[in-house]
Amino acid sequence: MTTALLVAALLMGFFGSPHCLGMCGGLVTAFGLSMKDVSPAKRRALVATYHLGRLTSYAFLGLVAGLIGTTLLEPLMKGNSLPRILLGLVLVFVGVTMLGAPFLSKLERFGMRFWQYLSPVRQKVFPLNTFPRALSAGLLWGFLPCGLVYGALLIAVVAHNPLSGAALMFVFGLGTVPMLVATHETVGWLRDKIGRFRLRQLNGAIMVLSGLAIAFVPMIMMNMHGGHDMSSGTNGAGSHAAMQHSSPATMISDPDDSTRHDMSQMDHSMHNMNDDSTTMEETQ
Repeated sequence: MTTALLVAALLMGFFGSPHCLGMCGGLVTAFGLSMKDVSPAKRRALVATYHLGRLTSYAFLGLVAGLIGTTLLEPLMKGNSLPRILLGLVLVFVGVTMLGAPFLSKLERFGMRFWQYLSPVRQKVFPLNTFPRALSAGLLWGFLPCGLVYGALLIAVVAHNPLSGAALMFVFGLGTVPMLVATHETVGWLRDKIGRFRLRQLNGAIMVLSGLAIAFVPMIMMNMHGGHDMSSGTNGAGSHAAMQHSSPATMISDPDDSTRHDMSQMDHSMHNMNDDSTTMEETQ
């Protein structure tokens, strides 16, 4: 897994956190009300504890997703470009989801059933006035149904490594922390900036373009390079054939051969002159 993929997960969590606030706002409020009787210092420590629990749950889900990807996709990913193409397509899918496509809404509804099933367990962690309860609440919070989390898990599946999947989900969770721990005024400022500059949509567009580049640019470059090699090979073969067809005498004129030929002609002429002289003497 590359650093770029971790950065993409971090930005995905941060720019998608307004959506997280909409999903988790009620839960954050309930956690805050349950800690109203503790000191401010302990309150901050409890908040950090339940976020650590949430990130731990994300890392666990990423580990499972990476393990599933390694187990199920391993036979299909040996000696071919399928891992790169699959990763690119997943990034495109997640990017389109961040642009507003409701592809993961059905998964959210399915996950809500599981979340309702955990209701009796969730009631036991309140009030959040101790660190074990805060940690337990955070661990449960990690299973709250969220389309953005499901999109990050899809990337973890194609990370092709369980530890990489865990790291990716942990970093994704880190990106959501600022929005969820901010004060009311800061939350409003963050949401305004992210909404005004359409940072979530911008990040989605970047993910789409990155996915397309990862999936298809290497294939395009390979095809272009292959065509260039074939053209060069044809020209080279034609030149080689032309060289073979031409004789060495045609390509290079040897001055030594010419000199030897002229000397042979001179010797032959002098031999004829000697023969003529001998014949004249005998006649006399």
